[in-house]
Amino acid sequence: MFPIRDHNPSGRTPYVTYTLMFLNIAIFLSYFMLLNDPRTEYEFYNTWALVPVRLSNGDELSALLTSMFLHSGWMHLAGNILFLWIFGDNVEDEMGHSLYLLFYLACGVAAGLVQVVSAPFSNVPMVGASGAIAGVMGGYLLLFPKAKVDIFIFLVIIFRIIPIPAWVMLMLWFTLQFLGGLGANPDEGGVAYWAHAGGFVAGLILTVPFWLKEGATGFWTRTRGHPPHPPARYPAIESRLPKVRRK
Repeated sequence: MFPIRDHNPSGRTPYVTYTLMFLNIAIFLSYFMLLNDPRTEYEFYNTWALVPVRLSNGDELSALLTSMFLHSGWMHLAGNILFLWIFGDNVEDEMGHSLYLLFYLACGVAAGLVQVVSAPFSNVPMVGASGAIAGVMGGYLLLFPKAKVDIFIFLVIIFRIIPIPAWVMLMLWFTLQFLGGLGANPDEGGVAYWAHAGGFVAGLILTVPFWLKEGATGFWTRTRGHPPHPPARYPAIESRLPKVRRK
């Protein structure tokens, strides 16, 4: 199962979220042909990705920023763009364009640092906007915990789209990242679970000032954890198994 949309329309155009989506796509398109050759792929990521051991030695601090605009493949990019599209507009709406951009970048940097701490001597390059987007998800959890998120569930020939509260989906996602981090060996590569978990916690913490500004628990009391404006409504979609009549 995975989220496909929320019921939380933003009150203004999310220019920064759209720009970040465009940049991630455009940058990937600018180098994805290099991924067909292992040597050029290695040289590219070795130059621009975040390599923990180098950062531990005080080198290539800029990689904390450049790595969050790189992706390892089409599915990696598509998943991140989907999550940013679902959750980014509402957090930007709440924070404002400029502060939201700083928030996004800060979450990405924090995520990279957490991944480095988890494996300070690793030579495996880390790329992806996942850590920064995880921060956006952490902020969304604090601001709109009861906003509805549509989850697509697919079981062989049965599929359904069902709405669930954002806090359920986000806490489940965070739990999976945390457990994944406990069971993974960062030195072997793969999913950067600790970057995801670290970015999520960083986003949650960095959103606290905005939550307090809105009245803290009073904000939840006014909105009941829902969007501060009428939620979007979508028609329910589900498949049904054909019924066979008995003769």
